[in-house]
Amino acid sequence: MSGGGLLVAGTTSDAGKSVVTAGICRWLVRQGVKVAPFKAQNMSLNSFVTREGAEIGRAQAMQAQACRVEPTALMNPVLLKPGGDQSSQVVLMGKPVGELSARGYHGGRQQQLLGTVLDCLAELRGTYDAVICEGAGSPAEINLRRTDIVNMGIARNANLPVVVVGDIDRGGVFASFFGTVALLSPEDQALVAGFLVNKFRGDVSLLEPGLDMLHGLTGRHTFGVLPFQHGLGIDEEDGLRVSLRGAVRESEVSSPVGEDVLRVAVCAVPLMSNFTDVDALAAEPGVVVRFVDRPEELADADLVVVPGTRGTVKALEWLRERGLADALVRRAAEQRPVLGICGGFQVLGEHIEDDVESRRGHVDGLGILPVRVRFAREKTLTRPVGEALGESVEGYEIHHGVAEVAGGEPFLDGCRVGQTWGTHWHGSLESDGFRRAFLREVAAAAGRRFVPAADTSFAALREEQLDRLGDLIEQHADTDALWRLIESGAPTGLPFIPPGAPA
Repeated sequence: MSGGGLLVAGTTSDAGKSVVTAGICRWLVRQGVKVAPFKAQNMSLNSFVTREGAEIGRAQAMQAQACRVEPTALMNPVLLKPGGDQSSQVVLMGKPVGELSARGYHGGRQQQLLGTVLDCLAELRGTYDAVICEGAGSPAEINLRRTDIVNMGIARNANLPVVVVGDIDRGGVFASFFGTVALLSPEDQALVAGFLVNKFRGDVSLLEPGLDMLHGLTGRHTFGVLPFQHGLGIDEEDGLRVSLRGAVRESEVSSPVGEDVLRVAVCAVPLMSNFTDVDALAAEPGVVVRFVDRPEELADADLVVVPGTRGTVKALEWLRERGLADALVRRAAEQRPVLGICGGFQVLGEHIEDDVESRRGHVDGLGILPVRVRFAREKTLTRPVGEALGESVEGYEIHHGVAEVAGGEPFLDGCRVGQTWGTHWHGSLESDGFRRAFLREVAAAAGRRFVPAADTSFAALREEQLDRLGDLIEQHADTDALWRLIESGAPTGLPFIPPGAPA
């Protein structure tokens, strides 16, 4: 017998689908339900490598953690990684299969993947008591409905009830709810069971007349009003949730253990990928993380991070155009700490041979590290384990660039020269002992009286965050009604709201 299911859709991108899905997953697993997340198609530069070496969206990896299960490629069978030329790399079942323009993808390739997507969902439903699916963008994108495999397309094919999430903090949530339903076909509308209000500030009683009117207009209930809470934007899909200037990933900086704070500047390179690498730094008491795009913003930084990117050569050009490249070279010469991760590691090298990503051939790097990079067609997808600074380290690798290291001190399969460090390993800073040892080195080089907290556990902080998501659902949603949807599907007799989808 197949397990139950639910699709969490949204009135817009960034309405809160990912965190609501994770919250429902964590609530269910705390009730003893064996649950898995699913997103048929994800567009994101933030990805993760599963134990079997498959690349999936980080949001689905986070949701799997909320379910307390290992993430697999079944949970995100299609991943689109945007490039710089209006095309995306298509990752199918965890492996790259080519580059496609948006027109090429929506023009036919997407619909061809429906069978694979449905097979993955069916396998999960055959294994788990419940599968909580996440939609993408809005289900009312009428220009894309014909080839949709992630919103109502999959809901129809798998007979999934749908709950629509709306971000009331943006305004216009009632119109968005009504309009979303009214732009769907009668067959699609029959699966939309109701709504969830997200990010509400204030007295819920003031909202209730509107919710009653919405029910009168649509015949559908609102299953909860979730209050606004800071710091829930974990492992986002599509970009920085905060502005570049003075941004600290929605986290509040705790007081430092030592006498000084440590300032970290992250170069906001184009097509930045896996900027979640710096979350573990932002979690440390007294570490201030901000994203920057001007050379003068590096001046007071104790550590500069050059993060991963889906366009290494494009990022290198951007660093040069902005004057950041010269600032990084000066900084390295002055023995001031710099950390390059993945694409950020590659730009710090001597030169790059790229006939795969940018197809630009030979490109000079910044020449800070004795590394030469050649782009291979086969993508490296691994979960390495090693040691650095006397501490054990775990990470994951996602890259086409193959690095030939010709000097320096070994560092996580990369190298270190003076106070410049480079590695292909994402996620290494989540290893608590290594992160503390690394920050002690940075603080000493920067002349800061900063002391890492002895008891900061990134894994424990992530668990606390996921429990907060579960609490939101448990305390502010109609969980009995949600469970009925998961178990029994959308209620029969839901009214049709005209005009419906255009012919």
